[in-house]
Amino acid sequence: MQFDLTDEQLAIRSAVEDLCRRYPQEYWRERDANLEYPEEFVDELGKAGWLSVLVPEEYGGGGGTIGDAAVILETINRSGGTGVPAHAQMYTMGTILRHGNEEQKRSLLPRIANNEVRLQAFGVTEPDAGSDTTRIRTFARREGDEYIVNGAKVWTSRFQHSDYLLLLCRTTPYDEVEKKSDGLSVLLVDIREAGDSIKATPIRTMTAHETNEVRFVDLRVPVGNRIGEEGKGFRYILSGLNAERILVASEVLGDGFWFIDRAAGYASEREVFGRLIGQNQGVQFPIAQAYADLEAASLMRWKAAAKFEAGENPGFEANAAKLLASRATWSAANAAMDTFGGYGLAEEYGIERKFREARLPMVAPINNNLVLAYIAHAVLGMPKSY
Repeated sequence: MQFDLTDEQLAIRSAVEDLCRRYPQEYWRERDANLEYPEEFVDELGKAGWLSVLVPEEYGGGGGTIGDAAVILETINRSGGTGVPAHAQMYTMGTILRHGNEEQKRSLLPRIANNEVRLQAFGVTEPDAGSDTTRIRTFARREGDEYIVNGAKVWTSRFQHSDYLLLLCRTTPYDEVEKKSDGLSVLLVDIREAGDSIKATPIRTMTAHETNEVRFVDLRVPVGNRIGEEGKGFRYILSGLNAERILVASEVLGDGFWFIDRAAGYASEREVFGRLIGQNQGVQFPIAQAYADLEAASLMRWKAAAKFEAGENPGFEANAAKLLASRATWSAANAAMDTFGGYGLAEEYGIERKFREARLPMVAPINNNLVLAYIAHAVLGMPKSY
């Protein structure tokens, strides 16, 4: 199994690094302080074609692999930025790629590829359902050639900066299906045409992670905007989760390596009591341990990517990569904060901003405890705990 970057991926990394240099720490600090969406950065990513790397060439995209996308996101985060405001477009459109019909692909994918439209919003989680996706209550009732949608979603990020929303809803009530994962359908919602039928309420968070509670009131969606078969949407969403895990793990790893770079550099320059603090093993060891853990998590990420590209279902590897990457990066964040000491709390060094951002992957897009439960149940064959 190949773990080294190809020449093409090295070129991708170099090009993305060049783009990121135009958005220094001051840019990200200002966006974070004002909880603003990095519109200019995301737009440039789109124009450069990095957000459409997974769109096949026949639809105007880059025709790249999940490994190529992983390199892009890791590089953004290792450069001190964040791929979160843009990463969803890389994996949400996978549902359309794998399960959409040809008319839907021809209509949407070229416009995504040329940065004409964005598919950044993803509506799955609900206030009362949480991670129990089969219990969602947003309902789409069919009337002729349209669905009438009513309900609510929560943690719907990037809604205000997306032209389309990929929406999972019930088309058959929960108590009328034999299998609880049946009766769910995926709709492609054109936000620009929704008008007052969609109302979004921003949720303030401890980082500039723009997210919302979204309510649907008699929202009309053409039946032609349904992705795949009615009632089979749950499996369509699941089919894209491995890609999501791999890509999220990659940007989290980028953060972790950013912390290591900053901590090791600072420890090699900062003098206290007449000696470099990096000479002290109490400073060295946490940084070294976090680095080793990050490299191990990275290997799991590449294993998951290789299996995904081979057409396999890397459920364990993709989830384990996200689990290990989030834990290793949180350790790196703490090591960096300890190394910088009081200066780590100062905005100008960037540590406190990234420190806050590093906490999110422990609970999202899936809580690490649920990943452990999945490994126990699905991989090790232990009794289900829920």
